[in-house]
Amino acid sequence: MMKPVRVGDVEIGGKSLALIAGPCALEGRDMALETAQAVSDAARRLGIPAVFKGSYAKDNRTSAGSFRGLGLDDGLEVLGDVKDRVGLPVLTDVHTPQEVPAVAEVADVIQIPAFLSRQTGLIAAAAETGVPLNIKKAQFMDPADIRYVVEKAESAGCTRMTLTERGSFHGFNRLIVDMRSIPIMAETGYPVVFDVTHSLQVPGGASSGGERRWAAVLARAAVAAGCHCLFMEVHPRPSEALSDKETVLPLAGLEAFLTPLVELHKALAEIDREHGPGTGVF
Repeated sequence: MMKPVRVGDVEIGGKSLALIAGPCALEGRDMALETAQAVSDAARRLGIPAVFKGSYAKDNRTSAGSFRGLGLDDGLEVLGDVKDRVGLPVLTDVHTPQEVPAVAEVADVIQIPAFLSRQTGLIAAAAETGVPLNIKKAQFMDPADIRYVVEKAESAGCTRMTLTERGSFHGFNRLIVDMRSIPIMAETGYPVVFDVTHSLQVPGGASSGGERRWAAVLARAAVAAGCHCLFMEVHPRPSEALSDKETVLPLAGLEAFLTPLVELHKALAEIDREHGPGTGVF
């Protein structure tokens, strides 16, 4: 039985396809507010729930010279402004247990990054806050093994979490998305998020590249496979993005990108109501 997760007025895992969207790293207040308002407007017109995401610091960087964000204090201040002025719940990631208390004061969802999804102490510290978690499956993790991560979070008192698929390493400098991972992860009973843009990455070199042209293909496949929410990094001017410029999607095209995905989700829900779920029938 699926356990929908409520984040303020937003429900992930309910009847509607949900959205988590925002820039990779927070670059400043004005850009964050511009992006959050556009995400809110698009979600309202499409009738779907939305959460704003933005990282105050990106710790998983290839090069020491890569832009990492605004830092903990300034980043949390910007996220607080987004909540107050735009009204969207906010999500951000943590990297150490020491960061968790300050983040829990502001964030509506605490995210565990993929490379840190086996870090027991970090997961426990985040789970103990009572704030909902979004746990990204590591690129090296069997999707069935996400149940052990869930058990860690549950043992620390967390009963509200979502699980994110973001691709798996396939040799060097290549990510492959196995869509079977979405229903496998959903067997935990928690909603599954598909990270569209990080799944487009081509890791390697001084900074990761990416193949933005496959965004719609992967997103449609993930919705068809049964994901409950789409995670997307968007930017008003992708060519100027200070982080992940090869994979962030243009903010201006967000609504057009999402429209067929929302319709596909509705159509599949109707098919499931009429014929039963399309997985696990054999």
